[in-house]
Amino acid sequence: MQTDASSAPRRRKRPRRTLGRDLFALTIVGILLIGALGATGVILYRDLYSPQAFVTRYLDLLSRGQAAEALALPGVVVDSAQLTAAGLPADANEALLRRAALAPLTGVSVSSVATGDDGVTTVTVRYVAGRHTGTSSFRVESAGWIGVVPSWRFATSPLAVVKLTVRGATRFTVNGFDLDTRQVSPDGASADPLKPVALLVFSPGLYSISVDTPASSSPGVAVLSDTPQANVPVDVQTQPTAEFVEVVQRRVDDFLTACATQQVLQPTGCPFGLVVQNRIISDPIWTMQQQPEVSIVPDGANWAIERVPAVAHIKVDIQSIFDGKVRTLDEAVPFFIGGTITMLPDGTASIQITDGS
Repeated sequence: MQTDASSAPRRRKRPRRTLGRDLFALTIVGILLIGALGATGVILYRDLYSPQAFVTRYLDLLSRGQAAEALALPGVVVDSAQLTAAGLPADANEALLRRAALAPLTGVSVSSVATGDDGVTTVTVRYVAGRHTGTSSFRVESAGWIGVVPSWRFATSPLAVVKLTVRGATRFTVNGFDLDTRQVSPDGASADPLKPVALLVFSPGLYSISVDTPASSSPGVAVLSDTPQANVPVDVQTQPTAEFVEVVQRRVDDFLTACATQQVLQPTGCPFGLVVQNRIISDPIWTMQQQPEVSIVPDGANWAIERVPAVAHIKVDIQSIFDGKVRTLDEAVPFFIGGTITMLPDGTASIQITDGS
């Protein structure tokens, strides 16, 4: 039996893939993979291991109030020798280097990165502190390697110093954190109230300093620390509270009323009196006709009672030494008072009233 060759099934010919094409495809894949790995490495370096990543981490810690962690970054903490070398007070207090004294930072972004011939990289950042937009520059240098990744440290500590003078009070608050100048002064309880106290602060940082005591108060003074190792002077002048003025007014009224109980022409230790050339034949009767309206003004670290008028009244019988006639002296005696108010360590006030001269 014969078979027709034309009816036999035909075999399809498969296209041949050359070795060259396979190698070319593998090469392309390899190049893409290497490129992807390279791009990933660049991104990882920029975001995790670069100088700007180191600075951004520091700012992120401050933004979240993690003061202890920020201090732990290499190059942040300074000793007295480094403070002296930077022209800062060697005894600057660390009370503000804590979470309770930090204000949040937002909108942090790196604006420039530049490396100098000395190998130090300057990283400049922008941020928002409260309602203030700020810019700060940080010097960062290599701190070796941790395994296969680089590590960094601050070549210049980002800490700064606020030199604070508070007039009329020893207690104050910074971002709501309560302090007393005697706590943070190296002289302790014997500190001169007008001698500035040096306080270490983070840079950048927004610090609102205010006073709110029963005797004195002040609106908040906002201080933006934006330059590492800067010396920032701050002078806060407080004003007497209405409560304090009222207390002083009562003390003055009581003092003058007590003076009026002395039945003499010149009450001892008092700002008013009368001199007559004739003989008195009755006990003088003093009364206060017009109490002074007390006005308290700043006086260095303490307060002063501004010179103000007052009026006493005297009634006394007088006999003339010439003709023996007797008359009743019944008249107003104007005078002025002033005084000083010294704030004592226990928070009370010592008031000294003078004749206003």
